[in-house]
Amino acid sequence: MWFNFFKEIILWLADLDARLLLIVNGAHSPFFDAVMWCISGRWIWVPFYIVLTYMLFRRFSWKRATLCLLTIGLIILAADQTCASLIRPEVCRLRPANLNNPLSHLVHVVNGYRGGRYGFPSSHSANAWSMAFFAMFLVKRTKLTIFLTIWALLMSYSRIYLGVHYPGDLFVGMIIGLITATASYYVFRYFARNYTDKFKPGGM
Repeated sequence: MWFNFFKEIILWLADLDARLLLIVNGAHSPFFDAVMWCISGRWIWVPFYIVLTYMLFRRFSWKRATLCLLTIGLIILAADQTCASLIRPEVCRLRPANLNNPLSHLVHVVNGYRGGRYGFPSSHSANAWSMAFFAMFLVKRTKLTIFLTIWALLMSYSRIYLGVHYPGDLFVGMIIGLITATASYYVFRYFARNYTDKFKPGGM
């Protein structure tokens, strides 16, 4: 009884996931193809990473700023590997645009890009949200929080638009990012208090 109930719920969620994907992916145009392709790329965000690094060293001592950067690097690595190496090989959920997926013929593909074989959960989402949540916890500034939220949402939306992830892939990636960032923040705070100058969370 309970098995059938959960099976029905999973099937319903999978169907909803596919419907939402096709709605977002179907609302495409040459202009937004180019925009979402750029947003989904890694190099377009390099100026943002440079500015964040500058802000950290401007606001904090070099020890704490360096610890921040090391922590961010470890957070992204942990979130990425949790998705790519631990969960994906076990779940084996094909990406929407993968040619072996029966849904693929309905998916709009940009520049021939279909991603890898499996896409659950999304490493892009986990990486973006882990970094966003950690910075939110650390800095506690409204403007930066809004910017980071918009950045992570755009990154996630672009992955659905390009047809390489279902919305559920992005949602679970966000949860992984939140868990990773929260755990890392408390570890960071411990080391910041004990091995750098007194930790005082606040704005930049």
